Amino acid sequence: MSTRHDPDRWLTREFAPISLEALNSKAAMLERLDNKYVVRAPVLEAAAAEFTTLFDVLEIDGRRSFTYETCYFDDPARSSYFDHHQGRRQRMKVRVRRYVDAGLCFLEVKLKDKRGVTVKKRLRVDDAMFGRLDDAGLRFVQQCWQAMYGRPWTQPLEPVLQMSYRRITLVAREGGERMTIDTGIHFEGQWAAREARRTDDEVFIVETKSANGRGIADQVLRAHHQHPTNGCSKYCVGMSLTGAVHRFNRFRPALKKLGAWPAPALAAGRASALSSTLSPTLSPGLAPPLPLAPASSREIGHVA
Repeated sequence: MSTRHDPDRWLTREFAPISLEALNSKAAMLERLDNKYVVRAPVLEAAAAEFTTLFDVLEIDGRRSFTYETCYFDDPARSSYFDHHQGRRQRMKVRVRRYVDAGLCFLEVKLKDKRGVTVKKRLRVDDAMFGRLDDAGLRFVQQCWQAMYGRPWTQPLEPVLQMSYRRITLVAREGGERMTIDTGIHFEGQWAAREARRTDDEVFIVETKSANGRGIADQVLRAHHQHPTNGCSKYCVGMSLTGAVHRFNRFRPALKKLGAWPAPALAAGRASALSSTLSPTLSPGLAPPLPLAPASSREIGHVA
């Protein structure tokens, strides 16, 4: 059993706090270059000792890690997924995200501009909109796409994946840079048997957000032999793991580092017996943690 199930205790305790208002004024980062890393707990714990002198941690009402719930939408052809899989520059992701602890809910649209910079547009929505996209929401998506790419978006959108996880957010004291640390990621498909998978508490997805993609956090992580993980999109990983798609070559590096792999029956689009193997201590629909792939000391401490 993991001894690091509560990152509030071992990961964030040495950081100085920063409020949400101060964080947004320092580094809202709605336009940024992102790098994503899959990092094991021992490496992250070592890197955190350096991060504490360079970053502050978001704290709200005494909490330093927060629950996020997200529902992703895609068209019937799964264009958001396959555009990413094929490396297309013009692509978007559409989601409704519930910031559980803050009591907020947003429709969020992520796009790529000509420079490869991630541009995020947000619309505050009622909490009841989680898992739904009404006419006003669809118009917002269409407007974002049209404004970025100069052509209309005409496809319907439907919910395809839900996920939840715990997130820690750090902001550079100098401003202009932030990073997020996600763990305990639970994916649940929206089709057929609603397959569910969950990452182990010893693995983290770390995302750095800076103006040029070479921020302070990237430098610290590289000093600990960590390098960006190709194809580490939580949406695309979740679609692969829950069996919603059967092509996922681009995301193999991320799946390997996460120690996870789509079961053959799921990858073929067939229902599996996963739900019958759930641990009785878990709530219905929540799969046991994903088993970690056997890892050498190099894989744990020197992820390539």
